[in-house]
Amino acid sequence: MAGKGGGRADRTSTAKSEATRARVLDAAARVLAREGYSGTKLTDVAREADIQAPAIYYYFASREDLIEEVAAAGANTLIDQVNEAIAALPADASPLDHIDALAEAHIRFTMTAPDYARAVLRNAEQFPDGIELRHVAVMQRYQRLWATQLREAQKAGLLDTTVDLAIARHLAIGALNSAMDWWAPGRSSVAKVVAQTRHLLRHGLGG
Repeated sequence: MAGKGGGRADRTSTAKSEATRARVLDAAARVLAREGYSGTKLTDVAREADIQAPAIYYYFASREDLIEEVAAAGANTLIDQVNEAIAALPADASPLDHIDALAEAHIRFTMTAPDYARAVLRNAEQFPDGIELRHVAVMQRYQRLWATQLREAQKAGLLDTTVDLAIARHLAIGALNSAMDWWAPGRSSVAKVVAQTRHLLRHGLGG
């Protein structure tokens, strides 16, 4: 019986530890989104997470490790949502359907996880050289997804042949990122923003 009780206690302790770690990560995302890389302090993160600052070191080795984990979590959330959206498409989906899926996943990410979105799409460029940046490789994969679908759409005759694909990719992603600056719950529905985004992308890219 003691062994079983100990097992339950261990599981409870592990669950509490994981919950606290997640709370610290969410708090760090909020502070990073608000203050930027240089302004993010562990004391502020601890206050947001409602724990003592030294306790953060139980979960993260350093301030830089914590901030990098926020960026990695944001990048992985985005790429996971993108992959799920693409996987849900029918087998005969066109490249423009794939672009629609990319845009919708991006919009929903910025609107449902704005702190993580800002960390990985905006504040990540503030990170200094010399620290491990796992999110960079993930975001490069994301950029390649856009490049591939734009190229396939142009090859299929669905995009204006005069469109410079690199410029189009940067402008499209930049426009999607801007939702973080102007959208707020109650201003318009996510579905309406998604529909408008699809309309503008299809008509703008298609000519």
